[in-house]
Amino acid sequence: MLRRRSVHKDMADFNGYTAKRLREMAESFAGLSKAFGGNSGETGLSREDGAAAMEAAAAMVCGSCEKCGIRGECRREDGEENYYLYYLLRTFEKKGAVDYEDMPRRFLEICRRKADYLGQLNRNLGRATMNLAWKSRFLESRDAVMVQFREMADILEEFSSQMEQAADVTAALEPEIRSTLWRRRVDMENLLVLQYANQKREIFMTARTTNGRCMTARDAAELLGRAAKGLFRPSRGGKTIITRNAASFRFVEEGNYRMLFGSARTPREGEAVSGDSYTFKNGMPGQAIMSLSDGMGSGERANADSGKVIDLMEQLLETGFSARAALKLVNTVLLLSGGEERPATLDLCLVDLYSGVLEAMKLGAPASFVIGQESVETLESETVPAGVLNPVEPVLLSRKLWDGDLVVMVSDGILDAMPGGEKEGVFRDFLSGLPKAGPQETAEMILAFALSFEGEPRDDMTVLVGGMYEK
Repeated sequence: MLRRRSVHKDMADFNGYTAKRLREMAESFAGLSKAFGGNSGETGLSREDGAAAMEAAAAMVCGSCEKCGIRGECRREDGEENYYLYYLLRTFEKKGAVDYEDMPRRFLEICRRKADYLGQLNRNLGRATMNLAWKSRFLESRDAVMVQFREMADILEEFSSQMEQAADVTAALEPEIRSTLWRRRVDMENLLVLQYANQKREIFMTARTTNGRCMTARDAAELLGRAAKGLFRPSRGGKTIITRNAASFRFVEEGNYRMLFGSARTPREGEAVSGDSYTFKNGMPGQAIMSLSDGMGSGERANADSGKVIDLMEQLLETGFSARAALKLVNTVLLLSGGEERPATLDLCLVDLYSGVLEAMKLGAPASFVIGQESVETLESETVPAGVLNPVEPVLLSRKLWDGDLVVMVSDGILDAMPGGEKEGVFRDFLSGLPKAGPQETAEMILAFALSFEGEPRDDMTVLVGGMYEK
C-alpha cells in the first residue's frame, strides 16, 4: 500500500510539473510571435518606386538631354506631394502600362525618343510591381507563421490551465474502486482519478486479472461507474481487454445528454459527386461534433477541397484543440499551402454533452438554425471562407440546448433555393411548421422542401441535423 501511495503521489506531482512546462513553452511561442511582428508592407507602388523607374528610364534613353524636363519630375526634394508621379503610378496599376496620353504635353512635343522612353519606363515599373508582389507574398507567409506561433502559445496555455485546474480525487474513490474490481478478480496496481472544472472525471489505472481469464474494458467501465457513481466508457484507441499482464487503461465519464444525427444531400445537376463535405460524431469525451464545408464550385475538385478542410478540423478537435484555435489553424494551413486559391466555407458546431451548451463558429458559412420547443433561432456570423483572409478571428456563438432541440446546418444550395428575397425568413418559417420527427426524418423533409422549388438542383445541397436528448 505504501508503494502504491508513493506512485500515486509521483503521478500527481508529474501532472503539476507537466502543466508548468507547458506554460513555459507557451511563453516561448508567444515570444517568437512577437519577434515575427512588424509591418505588413505597402499595398501598392510607392513614390520611391516610381522615381527610381523614371530615373532608370532616363539614364537608359535620355543621356544628358534635359529638354523635356521629365527628369525633374523624379528629382524633386521639396517634400511636397508630386502629383504627376502619383498619377503615373496609379495609372500603371490600373491599366498595366503607361501610354502616350498619360505623359506630360511638353514631353510629347519635344522628346524624339518617346517610344524608347515609354518602353523602358513600363519595363521598370513592371519589375517594381513584380518585386512588390514577391515582397507581399513573403510578408503574408511571415504573418501566417506568426499566427501559428501565437495560436500554439494559446493552445499550450489552455492545456496547462486544464491540467492545473484538474482536481485529484483519487483518495476519495480508491477504496470503493479497488474493492469493486477485486471482487471480479481484477487487481488494480495504480490509480489516478482527475476531476475537471466542468465536473467531468477521468480514470487512469494499471490493472490485470488474477484468475487467468480476461475482462473487456467496457465491462470494467461498468464496474467503475458503479463504484464512482457515474457513467464511464473506455477511451478510444486504448486497450480493449484486461488480461493477466498488467496494462494501462483510461476511462472517461459520459455526459448527461446524447446526440443523434441525420443527413441528406444531393449534388448539383450534372455532377456525380457533391462539392460539400461533412462529419458528425462524438469527438473528445463528452463532446459531439457537427461540421460542414462547402467547396468553391462543384464536383470532385470542390469535394476534395472541402474534404481537406473537414479532415483537418476533425483531426485537430480530436487531438484536443479548442474550436477557435482549430478554426484559425485550419485557415492558416490553407493560406500556407500556396497554389491556386480555392476557398471553402467551414461551419462548425460543438455540443458539450455534460452541460448541453452549443458552441457554433463559421468561416463564410450560411446561417444555422436551432429548432426549440417554442421557436426557431438563427445562428449566423459574417466571416470570409477559410484560406482567404489572414489573420481571421472566428465569432463564437453559444446557446443552451434542451431535451428534444434540433440543430440544423445547411449549405448555400439549400438557402438559395428558397423563394423570395428573405430566404432565411422563408426557411425559418418552414422549420417552425415541421412536425416532430427524428434527425434523419427532419433532414430528408428539409431536402425535399428545397428541391420542390428547384426541380433539378442548381447547386450542391446538404443538410445536417443533430438532435439533443437526455439520457
